Amino acid sequence: MPAPTTIKQLETIYWIAHLGTFERAALKLNTTQSAVSKRIQELETAVGAELFDRSLRGARLTERGEYLIGIAEEMLELQNRIHALSDGATPPVRKIRFGVTELIAMTWLPRMVTLLREQFPNVILEPEVDMSRNLYERLLDNSLDLIVIPETFSTPEVTSQVLAHVRNDWMARPGLVSATGSDALPLLDLAAYPILSQGSRSGSGLYFSKWLRNQGVVFPRQVSSDSMTALLGLTIAGLGISYMPSVCFQPLIDEGKLAIVLAEPTLPTVPYTAMYRNDRPSAIAASVAQVAAEACDFTRQFQG
Repeated sequence: MPAPTTIKQLETIYWIAHLGTFERAALKLNTTQSAVSKRIQELETAVGAELFDRSLRGARLTERGEYLIGIAEEMLELQNRIHALSDGATPPVRKIRFGVTELIAMTWLPRMVTLLREQFPNVILEPEVDMSRNLYERLLDNSLDLIVIPETFSTPEVTSQVLAHVRNDWMARPGLVSATGSDALPLLDLAAYPILSQGSRSGSGLYFSKWLRNQGVVFPRQVSSDSMTALLGLTIAGLGISYMPSVCFQPLIDEGKLAIVLAEPTLPTVPYTAMYRNDRPSAIAASVAQVAAEACDFTRQFQG
């Protein structure tokens, strides 16, 4: 088994490539030319190939050597970032990659971004808006640091922090359903109308689909969409009945564009959770979850 590659070896090939000769690299590194040659020999043994074309004058890299230079530059940059942590200067820039659902984007995402900028001024924010299942898959493959979705999925390596329980009501265009007053319809009576439901990649869609199955209810006519905005438009147009977070869309009810359809049993509240992996050595995800808890408010749209 070859000896492990060292930072000194990578640093040596980097400076030879940039300064043109072993001698100049030795001066730059404050060492001897023989020490530089030894490091390159050890590196070539580890790689299993020559890194310099010795048939030519000067330090001319081989194809394998040019490939290794790219790796060496990345490793040296990582080393510089580690050293920057202890120099007392401004912390190095890092990214926070987080994902939210469409409902959050329509309500308190602007407030969350504002709070994150205040608490982490040197951090680059990379928010994404997508379906719950897609976001959860991105969290598992480590391409997102944190997500906020309905509590539909769970695995031991993911920590879930409940932020809020969101109430949903059946809604329709005023006049579509006769019993929109104080009398509640049996849930099965809604089957007389087309049901506008969220798709299988939606956390709320999965949550309510499971609940309806437990109630023994199957609606024969369903129109499914992964977009809440699209379902909202179809509901206002009178295409059918949908379930919506009533507190968020109260202005549309006040304007007479939507009416709540009372049905028994009532829909359960949907728990929204901040999720992050607990098997990754990162403290920032838990801090972002706390910011999400502070920002969380489904009562008003586009809160700044």
